[in-house]
Amino acid sequence: MIHLIAVVIFVFGFIAISLEHKLKVNKSAIALVLGSILWFIVVLTTKVDIGNAITETGAEIFEIVIFLLCAMSLVEILVHYKLFDVIRGKLFALHLKEKHQFLLVTLLTFAFSGIIDNLTTTIVMIQIARMFFKKDNLLIAVSGIIIAANAGGAFSPIGDVTTIMLWLADKFSATSVIIYGFLPSFVLYTISTLLLSKKIVDSDFDVKTKIITKLSISEKIIITVILSSFLLTIVTGIIGLPPYFGLLIGLGISWVLIDLLKKYSTNTTHLEASIDEFIKKTDIVALKFFIGILLAVAALHQLGILEQLSGIIYGANPSINRIIAGNIGLGLISPVLDNVPLTAMAIQIINSTNEDLWVLLALSVGTGGSLLIIGSAAGVVAMGMVKELNFETYFKIAFIPALIGFIGCITIWGLQFFLF
Repeated sequence: MIHLIAVVIFVFGFIAISLEHKLKVNKSAIALVLGSILWFIVVLTTKVDIGNAITETGAEIFEIVIFLLCAMSLVEILVHYKLFDVIRGKLFALHLKEKHQFLLVTLLTFAFSGIIDNLTTTIVMIQIARMFFKKDNLLIAVSGIIIAANAGGAFSPIGDVTTIMLWLADKFSATSVIIYGFLPSFVLYTISTLLLSKKIVDSDFDVKTKIITKLSISEKIIITVILSSFLLTIVTGIIGLPPYFGLLIGLGISWVLIDLLKKYSTNTTHLEASIDEFIKKTDIVALKFFIGILLAVAALHQLGILEQLSGIIYGANPSINRIIAGNIGLGLISPVLDNVPLTAMAIQIINSTNEDLWVLLALSVGTGGSLLIIGSAAGVVAMGMVKELNFETYFKIAFIPALIGFIGCITIWGLQFFLF
């Protein structure tokens, strides 16, 4: 009975979030209330060690929030130091139509998300997209960025939280997930992007603003340090530290360097920037929404609902076909329930050393979240950065392309698995 009540509360909260623009109630407020109520149910109805449960949940939330805070601050610095203006100038010089610009931006998103990670890439590429697209085209472009980022992150051992989890759990090697995951991910990206590109309406570029193609020495120094910070997330992950340590180090070094340049440089323009102001620009409201969603899903985990769900999907002693079906099923559930606890449950339940099956899980839960905007961290962050992109708008724009792309991804994986 308690489980039913919790599920009903979660569903109603999910519906309220999706109807935010009609209810005129901020989705972050709804998410915080939802997460808190479900934790009250956990405390009052279970014998769970609340201290350990809160510590575990808090650690996960802390890691993601700190990562986002650092990434958003670093991106704000990159905006101020003209990196995106230079990229804008280079792309304008190509004289591409908006459909072609869309294809180029999403292709870069797909590539970068496998090198750094899908969350950071989403933040960066949305900033670039703002410089080329407006109104409906911007919403379509951001939707394409979300899908491309999730697709690119799904075939890389460091591209997504779930691939990192599976890689560190020795479920597949770094080479295996790249070899077996790249083609399905690329097919998903290609199908979804081509379908979305048909919705882009070409228009004349607004080039009244100054096009910047050169950077000063100080700008180059700061930008190099910041870009190195994103690469540091790979190094920290390899040595066993959480990825956010790389961003923390980079933000700290950038902060010190900018303060020193302000003190000793004769340049009095952009060097007057204050890192304090950049940090204040971080979208705290979007972060609170993310916190609320993570709290809600963690509560369902503590109530045993996710474990029951995984048990229903996989069964007690699953066969290969049952594992395949279960992995695909988790991918279709991941737009509603966070893929991290679902992946954790699968790691405990599935007893298989077949790397292909674990690659399928990474592909399913990593790209299935693209079906809904709240189904992935990239989507949640994008919704916070682009206020016009709400649940309903994203659903109308991206659900069908994302679904067809997901089907194509699973089909290609199946052909690889059964034929080769």
